Amino acid sequence: MGNSFKSAQFLIESRVADAAAGDVDALFDLGICYQTGTAGLPIDLIEAHKWFNLAAVRGSQAAHDARAEVAEELTAREIATAQAAARAWLRLTTSIRHAA
Repeated sequence: MGNSFKSAQFLIESRVADAAAGDVDALFDLGICYQTGTAGLPIDLIEAHKWFNLAAVRGSQAAHDARAEVAEELTAREIATAQAAARAWLRLTTSIRHAA
């Protein structure tokens, strides 16, 4: 079990790093992970919406569709929370890339 946890943790960490670099597939993959509870993550539809939103903004039609599907399960307040988290992610990653 320890090895599968470490593998899952590595997968998530590497996808987050790729997402921070602007990789649209990584953004989408993180949305899927949170939507389905893949890689040891808890199902978190607010977090899934955030990642799908970020991928959709970068042009992913699949993420656009997945975001709409997830949004059907969320309240307006939860969607606003996800959108605020997406804006915060954009600010953070933009400032990191400009500092480098």
